Amino acid sequence: MKYRKMRSNAFVFMRGTCHLFYDRLPREKILDRAPLTWCCGDLHLENFGSYKGDNRLAYFDINDFDEAALAPLTWDLVRLVSSILIGSINLGVTKKEASFLSKTFLESYRISLVHGKSYWIERETAIGKIRVLLDNVRERTRADFLNKRTKIYRGKRQLKIDGQKALPVSSNQFDLIHQFMSVFAKKQVDPTFFEPIDVAKRIAGTGSLGVERYIILINGKGHPDGNYLLDLKEALPSSLIPHLTVKQPKWKTESFRTVELQHRMQAVSMAFLQPVKIKKTDYILRALQPSEDRIILDRSVNSLNELEQILQAMGNIVASAHIRSAGRNGSAIADELVEFGQNKLWGKQLLKIADECAQQIEKDWKTYCCAFDDGFFNS
Repeated sequence: MKYRKMRSNAFVFMRGTCHLFYDRLPREKILDRAPLTWCCGDLHLENFGSYKGDNRLAYFDINDFDEAALAPLTWDLVRLVSSILIGSINLGVTKKEASFLSKTFLESYRISLVHGKSYWIERETAIGKIRVLLDNVRERTRADFLNKRTKIYRGKRQLKIDGQKALPVSSNQFDLIHQFMSVFAKKQVDPTFFEPIDVAKRIAGTGSLGVERYIILINGKGHPDGNYLLDLKEALPSSLIPHLTVKQPKWKTESFRTVELQHRMQAVSMAFLQPVKIKKTDYILRALQPSEDRIILDRSVNSLNELEQILQAMGNIVASAHIRSAGRNGSAIADELVEFGQNKLWGKQLLKIADECAQQIEKDWKTYCCAFDDGFFNS
């Protein structure tokens, strides 16, 4: 499924090959000499979205930290701008407009750094399409959400196995996850809340396809419309690590790294977020975040002005994440980030590097397409 999706266009290919992006990243001075920050690592247009935080309020923020690591802040910026340039066809914008949106993002990021203060986007402070998205998340009822992913059989909910968002698990996988959740539930303040009802494999994203991932239907508030959905995802090492010379902390586990850095970088983390281990495998447990809780970044449904607003918000979000996690385990302090933001010269350099990266992604994708069409990836 992943290989087939990556064949569709260069942007999807980029999403599915984060490791290749860093294999190809030019070793320019501006990339390696920028202040160190806690980076998302896999920053691209579709790794922003809305979710309900552990305080039950809706937020719009970076939502994927699987590749998070201590790295020069420019690594995040170049990957995001590269995604704008390579995704221009998906966005429905010209190359000139994609360049304009890239500059918009970088300038918003720079100005936010200069302010030296982290912000967050919630419903009351959001504008435009982000406000609409957060309104939808806030107003969505639990029953409506559950009905999209489950069905009721004999008064109890079951997960829908549709081949699009969920696949069946084997009996061994069902027993493994069910047993884990039963033990996990007993350790919680409200054990009955986490009692497992059903388990399925989850289909989501591009880069994470092929990684062990499950949807878990739990008891929640004890009635069909009070059930909850959890996401359990295998945690793997960051693909940035082989390319970094800076010393990384010794994390307990990969899932602990991912969760800890998500807590540091997000204004408010999503509900139930925590690292867990099942036998010898690390997993991240959290509330299920629907893939549809993202803005549709397409010119057919957004004006250029609306896309500009969204990119400005993204620049603010990324700068806030870097500032929020400043001065932790080797990351630059806020004053260093402010100083970097006061320099206006690096923006043009990053645009040039991102353009080179986008061209390389396009070449790699065409090579991939030839291999795919020749049957190289057939099992």
